[in-house]
Amino acid sequence: MNLELPIWHAPDGSVVSCTEKVKVMTENMEELAQMAQDAFEDAILMGCDEQQVRSFLVALMQRLENPYQG
Repeated sequence: MNLELPIWHAPDGSVVSCTEKVKVMTENMEELAQMAQDAFEDAILMGCDEQQVRSFLVALMQRLENPYQG
């Protein structure tokens, strides 16, 4: 899977330019994408409905909680 990652921004709109932070974000997003792809393929091979699995993965991401908010 070839990911086109964005330029990461802080909440104030400034660019996250720290090389190490960008490297960690890249590694995390690549790992997440591969894990999601593997789970998606497994679901398809087990006979699950493709659209249902896609919808679940989207909903899963939308339910992520920010533990640092507040």
